[in-house]
Amino acid sequence: MQYRSLGGTGIQVSPFALGAMMFGAAGNPDHDDSIRIIHRALDAGINFVDTADMYSHGESEEIVGKALKGRRDDVVLATKARFPVNYDPTGATPFVPNRSGASRSWLIRALDGSLRRLGTDYVDLFQIHQPDPDTDIEETLSALTDLVRAGKVRAIGTSSLPASDIVQSHWVAERRGLTRLRTEQPPYSILNRGIEREVLPVAQQFGMGTLVWSPLAGGLLTGRYRKNHENTTHRSQFGFRHLTDERRLDAVEELITLAEDAKLPLTHLAMAFAIAHPGVTSAIIGPRTMEHLDDLLAGLDVTLTDDVLDRIDEIVPPGTDIGALDMAYQPPAIQRSNLRRRPVSERAAA
Repeated sequence: MQYRSLGGTGIQVSPFALGAMMFGAAGNPDHDDSIRIIHRALDAGINFVDTADMYSHGESEEIVGKALKGRRDDVVLATKARFPVNYDPTGATPFVPNRSGASRSWLIRALDGSLRRLGTDYVDLFQIHQPDPDTDIEETLSALTDLVRAGKVRAIGTSSLPASDIVQSHWVAERRGLTRLRTEQPPYSILNRGIEREVLPVAQQFGMGTLVWSPLAGGLLTGRYRKNHENTTHRSQFGFRHLTDERRLDAVEELITLAEDAKLPLTHLAMAFAIAHPGVTSAIIGPRTMEHLDDLLAGLDVTLTDDVLDRIDEIVPPGTDIGALDMAYQPPAIQRSNLRRRPVSERAAA
């Protein structure tokens, strides 16, 4: 395994990071089997494990904690906070004030809960799971700085932060003498290359490590989703729209042909693409079964030639997104129509 520097932290991490979202009720409810998968990844040389407090309502962190007993010192451990631990995207769980967000109040409580579930007294990387427009960035950075100084956190980062917010956070950190963001975790795959325009260049400019999630495009780049085929996979039961987007499925068909010409499984093509960008530190894999993990590990030594990368560029041009992942962050300016539309009385030019 070749290791890469995590931005300017001095921490060395594997190009593949093990994501733990599928460990627990949301994916693999068998704790012993999930632990075996984690150990298999560690034995293969993966030294970076990424989880979050909301994954299976904290169950993922508990599984990771069990798996790392006796091996904690050799693992770069990352977790995230932002959503309530009992987060339910359907809205069925009642909202409880002050148990989510990026405020000082919640982040301190959330980290203490994560440390307890993980069975450790520190994490190597603590990340804000998604931007929180209701909390001032100085408030968030101040709280994270105190957690670093308390020894509970080694480095701090974000996920899905727009490039402009990354720049603002570094400006605030420098002006106020606060700890700087060291990592960003955006979505990135052959089908979603939008971060190549600004996020990756800005992260590189500020010396940040970039940990990309969903390098298999939410499952589309596994080859198990085909146009005009019925899909009955684990993910399909959740009704994700990105799995049935005709534009994405058309691109997948072209990529399957390209992978066949290159004599590669589609998963290996997708993972090798994600870690080939100089701004990407690690790509997060999220296996649910040992079979999923073994398939990805078999592609660790795959190197894409310039000819193959050029053909990918022809199918999905650099800096381009084909559709969007259902779980991708959308800023308020996109979500809220009143921020995109003037009052009716002010819309005319005359």
